[in-house]
Amino acid sequence: MANEEDDPIIQEIDVFLARSLLEKLYLFQYPIRPASMTYDDVTHLSAKIKPKQQKVELEMAIDTLNPNYCRSKGEQIALNVDGTCTDETSTYSSKLMDKQTFCSSQAASNVSRYAAAVYKKGELHLTPLHGILQLRPSFTYLDKADAKHREREAANEGGDSSQDEAEDDVKQITVRFSRPETEQARQRRVQSYEFLQKRQAEEHWVHLHYYGLKDSRSEHERQYLFSQGHGLAENTELIKSPSEYLMMLMPPSVEEENDKPVAPSNVLSMAQLRTLPLADQIKILMKNVKVMPFANLMSLLGSGTDSTAVLRCVQQVALLVQGNWVVKSDVLYPKDTSSPHSGVPAEVLCRGRDFVMWKFTQDRWVVRKEVAAVTKLCPEDVKDFLEHMSVARINKGWEFMLPYDEDFVKKHPDIVQRQHMLWMGIQAKLEKVYNLLKEHLAPKKQEAQSAHPLLVSGEQRVNMAKAKAKQNYGQLEKELQRQKAEMKSNDASAKMDFPNICIKEEPVDAEEPMDTSAFEGLNNGLVNGLHPTEGSPEPVNGHVPGGCIDRVAQELKAFVSSTFKKQFVLTLSELKRLFNLHLASLPPGHTLFSGISDKMLQDMVLDTGCKQILVPFPPQTAASPDELKVYALWEAGDTYDQHRQVLLEIFSRNYRVRRNVIQSQLSQECGEDLNKQEVDRVLKVSFCSVVGLIQS
Repeated sequence: MANEEDDPIIQEIDVFLARSLLEKLYLFQYPIRPASMTYDDVTHLSAKIKPKQQKVELEMAIDTLNPNYCRSKGEQIALNVDGTCTDETSTYSSKLMDKQTFCSSQAASNVSRYAAAVYKKGELHLTPLHGILQLRPSFTYLDKADAKHREREAANEGGDSSQDEAEDDVKQITVRFSRPETEQARQRRVQSYEFLQKRQAEEHWVHLHYYGLKDSRSEHERQYLFSQGHGLAENTELIKSPSEYLMMLMPPSVEEENDKPVAPSNVLSMAQLRTLPLADQIKILMKNVKVMPFANLMSLLGSGTDSTAVLRCVQQVALLVQGNWVVKSDVLYPKDTSSPHSGVPAEVLCRGRDFVMWKFTQDRWVVRKEVAAVTKLCPEDVKDFLEHMSVARINKGWEFMLPYDEDFVKKHPDIVQRQHMLWMGIQAKLEKVYNLLKEHLAPKKQEAQSAHPLLVSGEQRVNMAKAKAKQNYGQLEKELQRQKAEMKSNDASAKMDFPNICIKEEPVDAEEPMDTSAFEGLNNGLVNGLHPTEGSPEPVNGHVPGGCIDRVAQELKAFVSSTFKKQFVLTLSELKRLFNLHLASLPPGHTLFSGISDKMLQDMVLDTGCKQILVPFPPQTAASPDELKVYALWEAGDTYDQHRQVLLEIFSRNYRVRRNVIQSQLSQECGEDLNKQEVDRVLKVSFCSVVGLIQS
């Protein structure tokens, strides 16, 4: 109380908030002026602003008649900048430095706490500032002087070289074609300093008109610094109760909640997990565990979960490797991400990890150097792939971390077969991307690396084989007799019902079956968890029972017809790949799973109206025999049939043809004068599969 009595209140001042110049008022901070630029004799010659950047340039005159002005120095600067000749482009037309340019920079990024105040007749009027700009001298004229100096030196060094000699000088020009810009490259370019500087330079200057301090327009604008109305409705921001005002002066401190520990963002409790949909639960579990047997997955999902629904969901986020589920690569490496080690995009990482998973479908062991040599990825990325699904063994390599799950393979043969078809499609893609050799595709020998590394003597192997043969002999004999009887009865009924259909017998040793079965000698006979002796009772890639021949033929013909109506031209290798993908999309137990040989597929292609095009590929080509067999749909019933047949005739004579040759041949045969765009449209619509053979 004693201190308050010593410091009494002398005067109370009303405070008003002016809004007329809101977001329009700037504060300019000028530097200390030299003696030759007093406030009264300063003249603003020009002013301009870039509103988005809040950048201002002011050009101010210098009093050259002031006794403090050094005239000789001003003349020397003007001579260095403009030279001896003066024209419209000269910076100093009077041959004297008579003006100075000032550029602004932001003094504070957040100016919400600042305001301009005007006190008048016991009232304080506040206007919030939109920006605070500090003006500093600009020395760009020195850069211009340096450029003039370099030009003079270059002219002196050139000597007496004539203009004709300069014109005869030939310069080499390098032409470069820019690649399509990826999204990541575009983001890096947008965030670069060079791009930001370019954007700032692209903003146009807005020229301003300067009004002096005593000008009538300035006096009129200064009136906006006062609040236009003193009513309560316009000044509610300044009307606060004592408690609210105290709260604004001393806001309550926010206490940190340290009582309850906060879990990391990537940790989810089982109680929270089971509140999510089944598909999200499986995705989160597989993404965190990465490799898991199906039995463990069912136990984590809780009792009462439908195993069929789990199987349907797990195939969307994982692939089957040796009877166990391994999370897919695109789940771990989503699109538009990159490697934390090398910066490689997610697409390349997914291909490399798929190669490692595919190697584990063929063997229990993988060598890291071999993976790095094929994928061309850095050692850290390859090590991450291997640590996801395997364990390092000294002097041996990397072994798949989980044992082969025989129980799952026996209970779910349809899932195993479907996953095997998916792996066949992935293998075809990897062969094209990495140009895999035969040693990469061939599985390791069982003697070196076996799925069950147990030492068994030769005598024990013979005894085990004899016991197994005796055990299965009776069952196999009965099954064989039953199949023979069923084939005879079905053949008789098929001949009675369909006398016009002729079923062609194909010799067993004439053609090898199409490669949709398991690789032999792989992981003690397993391919992706499929044992040949433990599969479906129906023969794979063998003879089809007679009752199923007509259904198989109809299904196969429908597939071939629809495929060639979309593609028009296909190699046998590509057709087999598409057929494997088609099989993987079919439901379990479909008739096409009974087995289709290469000869059956080729015969069906010819029966659907297609022709084999004997393209004369060079002898030294590295293509496989299946890639050299080209089939084409001869008549599709559209407007491009004639063009397509002419193109097929052309490629039957040469495997590589120039575009102008095709254009002239089409015009001659079809009687139409086709331009380049029309030829491109014909190639794209009707013959897109062989456009890669054409030289433009």
